[in-house]
Amino acid sequence: MDIHEYQAKEILSGFGVETPSGALAYSPEQAAYRARELGGERWVVKAQVHAGGRGKAGGVKLCDSEAEIYDACEGLFGKKLVTHQTGPEGKGVYRVYVESTVQIAREIYLGFVLDRSSQRVMIVASSEGGMEIEEISIEKPDTIVRSTVEPAVGLQEFQAREIAFKLGLEPGQVQAMVRTLQGCYAAFSELDATMVEINPLVVTSDSKIVALDAKMSFDDNALFRHPQVAELRDKSQEDPRESRAADRGLSYVGLDGNIGCIVNGAGLAMATMDTIKLAGGEPANFLDIGGGASPERVAKAFRLVTSDSNVQAILVNIFAGINRCDWVAEGVVLALKEMNLDIPVVVRLAGTNVEAGQKILAQSGLPIIRAGTLMEAAERAVAAWQSDIGQSAKTLGAAI
Repeated sequence: MDIHEYQAKEILSGFGVETPSGALAYSPEQAAYRARELGGERWVVKAQVHAGGRGKAGGVKLCDSEAEIYDACEGLFGKKLVTHQTGPEGKGVYRVYVESTVQIAREIYLGFVLDRSSQRVMIVASSEGGMEIEEISIEKPDTIVRSTVEPAVGLQEFQAREIAFKLGLEPGQVQAMVRTLQGCYAAFSELDATMVEINPLVVTSDSKIVALDAKMSFDDNALFRHPQVAELRDKSQEDPRESRAADRGLSYVGLDGNIGCIVNGAGLAMATMDTIKLAGGEPANFLDIGGGASPERVAKAFRLVTSDSNVQAILVNIFAGINRCDWVAEGVVLALKEMNLDIPVVVRLAGTNVEAGQKILAQSGLPIIRAGTLMEAAERAVAAWQSDIGQSAKTLGAAI
């Protein structure tokens, strides 16, 4: 789960990381009032969206008056901000963060991520802040500092000092950097984060270390331990299909294809998508219904998949262990009768109670296409989709 910049800064400041003064606004009028509350002569207005590259996309505005703040917000609220991370569809701007400016002496990149190869939290830092880490790794790889943290003892002060020295900080700035590093690590580990990124982390003209921007992501599976973090979720920034799936306890990732997938098990779902592509089709989603799926849960999966208007065929691929094929078959029949679908549905069942499941499908009287293997199921799904498209084209041609 991602959160907004202002939320990440609020969390990090609670762990001792210094951030500029700022306030949230939901309208141009409120943004101008926030600037008056903050005081000063210059402010930054930042669109709050779950994406990087806001500055290049016009989502960050430097303003010298309340009138400029109002005009900047007029151009942001209700608009779609398109960055290299959002894709062409962009993300809607419904709130902005008004922040006091600081005098910047230098910029630093700082990130905390999970390194799967070492199974440790890795700290990635660079003396070249303000750039995307991908750009830094290509253009200035020698500036990158990496350090892994031993989970049994956490981030030690000597380790944080070593990072500060490698970044070329002056002696009077080192202790402030140590506090920042230890605060970020504490937030990361205590809240089950998967990423903390501050870009840029700035050294001010009076030698303070200040987080000028901040991003945090969290492990969805650990949110039950952190209700204060779960409350920060903003569904307006999520794919509505994925949001609906999460609310129904389903694992779903939307894709750009047209063959919907309903599968049990993440590994089998990945294999199913690969096989669809091998057969000449394009998967429309990743959907794992999990173990012990009831008929009602399968029907929910059907409703979720068909909510995507791009879906023109559905492939159900179940290898039952904890699941039971007869439950899944009942769910397929229930969904087709309730929804009156007019797109092809291919079902491949294997494992527990497979004979009973096949019997339910056969006796349903519904136009369900059955398959014995995954490859056969994928080929039949692609063939049914292509046939359905061709038939639709013929019907349209006859009508014209």
